[in-house]
Amino acid sequence: MTAPRPDRRPQPRTHHGDTFDDPYEWLREKESPEVIAHLEAENAYTDEALAHLEPLREKVFQEIKGRVRETDLSLPSRRGDWWYYGRTVAGKQYGIQCRAPIAGPDDWTPPILAPDTEVPGEQILLDANAEADGHEFFSLGSFDVTKDGTRMLWAVDVAGDERYTIRVKDLVTGERLPDVLEGTSSGAHFLPSGTHIVYTTVDDAWRPDRAWLHEVGAAGRADDREIYRDDDEHFWVGAGVTRSERFLIVESGSSITSEVALLDATTVASDPEARPEVVWPRREGVEYGVEHAVIDGEDWLYILHNDGALDFELVRARAGSPTDTEVVLAHQPGRRLIDIDCFRDFAVVEYRREGLPRVALLDYRTHALTEVVFEEPLFSAGVSSNPEWSPPVLRLGYGSFTTPGSVFEYVLPAGAAIGLGAAGELILRRQVEVLGDYDPADYGQARLWAPAADGTRIPVSLVWKRSFGEPGDAPRPVHLYGYGSYEHSIDPGFSVARLSSLDRGVIFAVAHVRGGGEMGRQWYEDGKLGHKKNSFTDFVDVARHLVDKGYTTPDRLVAEGGSAGGLLMGAVANLAPDLFAGILADVPFVDALTTILDPSLPLTVIEWDEWGDPLHDADVYEYMKSYTPYENVREGVEYPRILAMTSLNDTRVLYLEPAKWVARLRDVGADALFKCEMVAGHGGVSGRYNSWRERAFQLAWLFEVLGVTDA
Repeated sequence: MTAPRPDRRPQPRTHHGDTFDDPYEWLREKESPEVIAHLEAENAYTDEALAHLEPLREKVFQEIKGRVRETDLSLPSRRGDWWYYGRTVAGKQYGIQCRAPIAGPDDWTPPILAPDTEVPGEQILLDANAEADGHEFFSLGSFDVTKDGTRMLWAVDVAGDERYTIRVKDLVTGERLPDVLEGTSSGAHFLPSGTHIVYTTVDDAWRPDRAWLHEVGAAGRADDREIYRDDDEHFWVGAGVTRSERFLIVESGSSITSEVALLDATTVASDPEARPEVVWPRREGVEYGVEHAVIDGEDWLYILHNDGALDFELVRARAGSPTDTEVVLAHQPGRRLIDIDCFRDFAVVEYRREGLPRVALLDYRTHALTEVVFEEPLFSAGVSSNPEWSPPVLRLGYGSFTTPGSVFEYVLPAGAAIGLGAAGELILRRQVEVLGDYDPADYGQARLWAPAADGTRIPVSLVWKRSFGEPGDAPRPVHLYGYGSYEHSIDPGFSVARLSSLDRGVIFAVAHVRGGGEMGRQWYEDGKLGHKKNSFTDFVDVARHLVDKGYTTPDRLVAEGGSAGGLLMGAVANLAPDLFAGILADVPFVDALTTILDPSLPLTVIEWDEWGDPLHDADVYEYMKSYTPYENVREGVEYPRILAMTSLNDTRVLYLEPAKWVARLRDVGADALFKCEMVAGHGGVSGRYNSWRERAFQLAWLFEVLGVTDA
């Protein structure tokens, strides 16, 4: 077969006196049989071009599958009178939501459940395999059970477009109630009473813009009450209930500004005149979040904000006087406060310091912090599932590049005051089991620092198998990953699939480039808007550092990134094509300028805070055009091998972007392959076995490029 070559049909795009003739914009017509035929031809060509890798793909799939306990149970989490947990069953794609009764009110030690034995009193709440039957795609966007355990809601997307249908079940009778709420966003919840549901819907640009209240038992949405609406196209709306069950909280936020409003969760359903009360009116550039605590019988709001505090500050105020604040944790440069969770007797603060996430308990009265200490040099830690208001223990999630995902419970010594430096007991309750002969001691992890051209030190995380030698002893194949947008941090985490790479001698590396959040808010600011090119040059500088220091060579270096990280991949392919043997771009945002110029497209206006507004600002237009991958594909350049993957129904990054990009790359002679899943979403295919096969497909291509096809 020969590579598909779509017709060139230039369409002029003129802004600020500049005209760009786009030859492949006609591929935007998603419903066109001609476009679908082209995508199917791309898939057929990719299948043919990589058919020889099928044995390797199957081998990698079996390696992944063989390391996973296919029939397993999650750690039960207590809520009300029940332990809630999930099951997986060998051969089934999706999880099963279950519960079992607690032994008594003082029962806080989670039961140890054997995967293949019957659990006394177990109830199956939702079998996603049954729900997914007959559908090629399935995604669960909401799942909630009332505190008294009598009702359950769940929301399902079977297309991949992130529009969900909510349904409700009576858990006492087993009856499905008439409620069918279509066209909702994710994240629906019951009010504490269990009589009403709060949910959000999206506008034509797929922006969650309204919050609604639905009375359980009503068949549809016709009589639902709109409780909040935000007409500003820059803002997303979300709604939920505080852990205290005191307030219904509605949040509206853009990338740089937020606003929070509260309603009384106990009376909102019965008071049709109830209106959200704004905590702090929105001011451009001020972000904040609100949590509720009860101290000595009085309602307090704990507010995490960045008003005059780059790395955020924590203040508190009485619920009736939200602007009369006192400082709880003052702004401290280099300690980026991320979140606060309030419980009856203490709060938990999550923050970043020295490039890693941290967790600490906060004393309400002294404001002292007690950090939970972990021993590994690289790790991720954060608050896990803690639905109860007054638990005697705190659940924490933990993992690293070499330690599988774990759940700890942090228990304070009896009578010890939180925040006074008393060391709590950290109990490991569960760790994901890796089958086979996996031993964490066989693998190493480390952080090094690569110099950028402007002198900035870029953190780089490495993980490798020790039997192949230490990094830098001799050039090795390297798989370099990057993201670098939205202040999103790529923190150390375990991957079963990654073991297939490490066991073939590949070093996995993460370039923590500017634009991410690894080193605090300034790190993010230095990689967005008019500083966006720092993300790209940082990645290139990291790659060059790995080559210069003898970790690898360009013919043994593959780069990977997805979504905004796919933009990073497209940019570095243009900047330094000779530095990489291959580039794997997943749902890549490679036609960014075209997208950000069109406010009618999903999410565009919201994205102006991240990338700038090229529609109304000529300088932003010129800057974006100088780096967006599609416009900057170059003639006379030998590009690395490229594999681009996407989904037809992705609403975040349209299939169109990689389709156009690959066509343009082929115009200049690049070896570029394109695979479009015809039924999937932004996160790819659904179902664990399907996901493993998709990853095996990517890894087999990567191994061939790196020359490590034999284990």
